[in-house]
Amino acid sequence: AIQLDKAGLTANQVSLLGFSLGLLALPLLALQNYLAALLLIALNRIADGLDGELARRHGATRAGAFLDISCDFIFYSAIVLGFILAQPETNSVAGATLMLSFMATGATFLAFATLAQQLQLSSIDYPSKGFYYLGGITEGTETIIFFVLCCLWPTYFPILAFGFAGLCFITAAIRLYSGFATLKSVEQAG
Repeated sequence: AIQLDKAGLTANQVSLLGFSLGLLALPLLALQNYLAALLLIALNRIADGLDGELARRHGATRAGAFLDISCDFIFYSAIVLGFILAQPETNSVAGATLMLSFMATGATFLAFATLAQQLQLSSIDYPSKGFYYLGGITEGTETIIFFVLCCLWPTYFPILAFGFAGLCFITAAIRLYSGFATLKSVEQAG
């Protein structure tokens, strides 16, 4: 991050560069070039870590947080689409289920973050985040481990995808319960 800062790159530029690299993994996955795709996935995740460091060096912004999280969710679904396109006959149902589970985790995460912002709630567990970060059992690290496993053993994508989707649905349920309970207690105290 220090070197990128010295080169004059902003956090938002690094976010967009990483996002672009991540999207290039999609056609590589569709062409079943899994190791090259894995390299681009890794570069995307490195950029995702570096953009946060750059943002903290210069002061995180809401616009930057929005750009970062939006790019992340689009990237995650693009990777799943790449696996669906690689083997549609075997990967479509598992991939669609996984995308639904990503939607569930994203919706519960972002809906709570929006309402927490309106109520001026702050996260004790993640104070450096640009928004209220409602955790779960399938976070960024687990998602990347899942993508690595899929790239290394692509024939197991359906099994891995159904398993990870199950974990994502549990995360969404935890967030739905926790977010609702938190907001209800704030309203009752208010």
